[in-house]
Amino acid sequence: MADEHNYLRAMALVRDGLSAQERGELDQAIELYSESLELCPTAEGHTFLGWALSYQGHLDEAIEHCRDAIALDPEFGNPYNDIGVYLMQRNEFDDAIPWLEQAKRARRYEPRHFPYLNLGRIYMVRGELRRAIEEFEGALQIVPNDEGIRQILAGLRAKLN
Repeated sequence: MADEHNYLRAMALVRDGLSAQERGELDQAIELYSESLELCPTAEGHTFLGWALSYQGHLDEAIEHCRDAIALDPEFGNPYNDIGVYLMQRNEFDDAIPWLEQAKRARRYEPRHFPYLNLGRIYMVRGELRRAIEEFEGALQIVPNDEGIRQILAGLRAKLN
């Protein structure tokens, strides 16, 4: 029962951390995520701590927390996508691709369209327009009413003609 109580309290701290992060209070968010992990290590706690650290430019630490998250819950897709994004920020596109592909396959992941968008961006940068279109079409299947994705696709299709 104590373990369940610690888990529930840890997840509440993660939610509080997300609220602080949304308000731009990164230091507070990092404290809350860290407190959550001390109470009960969770994939969410590690992932969101990594996310907050990435906003402070600590990409190595962010990646390590994502790896810790994956070790705790390999079905949680967010840390795979996040590692891909951090590698994209370093222009390490070849290394980012497998992480983003894994995010697409993860069973537990919201927002599921993000890895498709990120892969689409990589392929756009590389000039691989057909592959970029495939990825953006995959994202659009998940969020069919997203006008931003529709506009990107229209622009890419126009470049092919």
